[in-house]
Amino acid sequence: MTIYKSSFPDVALSDLTVSQRVFAGIDPEATVLIDGPSGRSLTGAQFIGGVKALAGGLTARGWGAGKVVALMAPNIPEYCVVFHGAAWAGGTVTTINPTYTAHEVNHQLNDAGADVLVTIAMFAETAHEAIKGTGVSEIVIIGDAPEGMVPLASLMGPPMVEQAPVDLDEHIAVLPYSSGTTGLPKGVMLTHRNLVVNIDQTLAVADLAAGEKTVGFLPFFHIYGLQVLMNIYMAAGGGLVTMPRFDLEMFLNLITQYQTPRLWIVPPVALALAKHPMVEGHDLSCVKHVNCAAAPLSADLSDAMGRRLGTNAAQGYGMTELSPVSHVSPYGKGKPGASGIAIPNTESRIVNPETLADMPPGEDGELWVRGPQVMKGYLNNPAATAATIVEGGWLRTGDIAHFDADGYLYITDRLKELIKYKGFQVAPAEVEAELLTHPAITDAAVIGKPDSEAGELPMAFVVAAPGQAAPTLDEVQAYLETRLAHYKQVRVLEVVDTIPKSASGKILRRVLRDGIAA
Repeated sequence: MTIYKSSFPDVALSDLTVSQRVFAGIDPEATVLIDGPSGRSLTGAQFIGGVKALAGGLTARGWGAGKVVALMAPNIPEYCVVFHGAAWAGGTVTTINPTYTAHEVNHQLNDAGADVLVTIAMFAETAHEAIKGTGVSEIVIIGDAPEGMVPLASLMGPPMVEQAPVDLDEHIAVLPYSSGTTGLPKGVMLTHRNLVVNIDQTLAVADLAAGEKTVGFLPFFHIYGLQVLMNIYMAAGGGLVTMPRFDLEMFLNLITQYQTPRLWIVPPVALALAKHPMVEGHDLSCVKHVNCAAAPLSADLSDAMGRRLGTNAAQGYGMTELSPVSHVSPYGKGKPGASGIAIPNTESRIVNPETLADMPPGEDGELWVRGPQVMKGYLNNPAATAATIVEGGWLRTGDIAHFDADGYLYITDRLKELIKYKGFQVAPAEVEAELLTHPAITDAAVIGKPDSEAGELPMAFVVAAPGQAAPTLDEVQAYLETRLAHYKQVRVLEVVDTIPKSASGKILRRVLRDGIAA
């Protein structure tokens, strides 16, 4: 067995909850949260005070210890208050993509066992439809609440001075949903221990300075935004300028306004920074480093972006099931095309996915990772957990990779079937399931079609139902519009006579991919 160990000394396991760890780094007098569009802000003291008051109010309403708070909101300062308010009260937060349809939200609410849903007025109608048939009886609105819904301000109660007792190794602090290596979205059980150790592991090899701010457009409902931006930045004594959605002009303006030295992005934003003419009109000399993750960034694009900005660009690697970080470019120093080296307490293997034998150094195989940041498992899905976390505590990532002689990780392919569309994960099985409900479709398969801007486009192959004309792309998109989030939408459609399948009935996506490549 060939184990690649971190070159950094281990960090000690902390006995703090995630909120205690974040609070420990905060300067009460400093501004820690700024709403980018409006400029309104919270100091460290106001943030901590809000968290403790909300924890008290949630507990008084019966939504505290042991309860599940569903949080469906854009990146705004109140998101951070709600997340840590629920965690301080001893609850669990399940983070929901606010672009989800009611159909998708309903599934997550039921699967997570949510007790209350917190959102904003813009999504009140979706929320009202989504809670039908779930355990959620109340909808809490950040800001002014429509009639029949609870304003968040009314939940602020007497402050809960101390953290509600929780088992750091067992209590689920956050329950984001991920498709893992395949299949429909699953609840990823991340404990306080998972989150806190990943904060400490990452900060051990980062050079974040107290008072440093960054622009946070990466969605907080995703583990990248939640941990790397929201929790790690505040735990390091830094601050966040939040953006409810990505807008290039606003992003550039906020960088210059707040003189942010470090950017956290995904490949489509790297493409914009490298090529969009709008960048020329902004002085970005304050930017000293750019970090890219969520999907592989080519060496050419990384170099082009770095040259244009006159700065260093590097990648990291992680996944929701790893809380999320396992490899980073230390102190902002990386290699083109590499995803960094292992952070403290982290071990890796490169394994032949078929024989499960370790591959020789330098050769490709599936990346396996072990460390205290590995999730507890998938909620309500012991089979998926057992298939992902194997003997010895190794987590099978589903990514094909190799290490170089210096210990740098290179992701070269994906064993898993997930489609990466503009940094978002799209599970083919989920899109296929919805396509098969269309009355004119009798069979369907979905793959990712390579695209220079989006990374991959969800491409559907459909078989028309007997006696019916196959639907057009416009018709399929109109049908899926109310059933799936926008980023899961089919972008390319091909009508075929049959879907290639194995003897066991499994879709042969490789055959479809080979066909479009040819």
